[in-house]
Amino acid sequence: MPEYKTIQVSVENSVATVTLNRPEIRNAFNEVMLAELIEVFGRLRGDHEVRVVVLTGAGKSFCAGADLVWMKRVISYSYDENLQDSNQISECMHRLYTLPQPTLARVNGAAIGGGMGLVSACDIVIASDKAVFSLSEVKLGLVPACISPYVLKRAGEARCREFFLTGERLTADRALAAGLINRAVPHDDLDRAVGELVEQLLTCGPHAQATCKDLLAKLPEITLEEAKGYTAHVIASLRVSDEGQEGANAFLEKRAPAWRTGGAATGRRGGGAKDS
Repeated sequence: MPEYKTIQVSVENSVATVTLNRPEIRNAFNEVMLAELIEVFGRLRGDHEVRVVVLTGAGKSFCAGADLVWMKRVISYSYDENLQDSNQISECMHRLYTLPQPTLARVNGAAIGGGMGLVSACDIVIASDKAVFSLSEVKLGLVPACISPYVLKRAGEARCREFFLTGERLTADRALAAGLINRAVPHDDLDRAVGELVEQLLTCGPHAQATCKDLLAKLPEITLEEAKGYTAHVIASLRVSDEGQEGANAFLEKRAPAWRTGGAATGRRGGGAKDS
């Protein structure tokens, strides 16, 4: 991985960790961080050696949303300049959401505004019990527009109506009850909980996981009649794939499949969640 100005990226044992690295301003993002995240998510999409992606923040915060210095510049932008910046936010969220690998948000502290978008675009979210969450855009006369598709998918319309309209700050327990996160753990147990989940994810077939993400993206957009043929095609294709064959044979032979033992790849990973 190249050197980045606002993020750190490390890859170890098939796990890529992407760390938002502006702790002095609570990992608030600007156009530089967004561009770097877009770039690294593009790299990870094509890296078949990376099996899991963990997103976290340096220091005491996960991400405090938009950088105030950047926001001051944006105030003077024209509509076209604002649209270009907004498209960058949308592209960052979409690239994260559509990664073929399982993505895990390790929320070590506050996730505010756009930080909630990064959280919601991940597949699984584990948060410290000290973390706080807020969709605070309305307090600035704005809306959580570019991140709204992902927050809505995660928490549903009823919760989003409340949180979008009030901008209130939520504890980890309230975020858990609302479905915004998957688990809230004691702060000192955060790394252990993340590590255990990563190990569990690595026991599963990577092509199957990517196909699961495709399945979850596709099914809400098609009818039950269309789903019959689509889902039959999905499972038939997996059964005859290299990975499916390896998994079935390993189960019958009572041995670990190749993806758990460091053997050769057993089938090309799919493209992740899709728009249609």
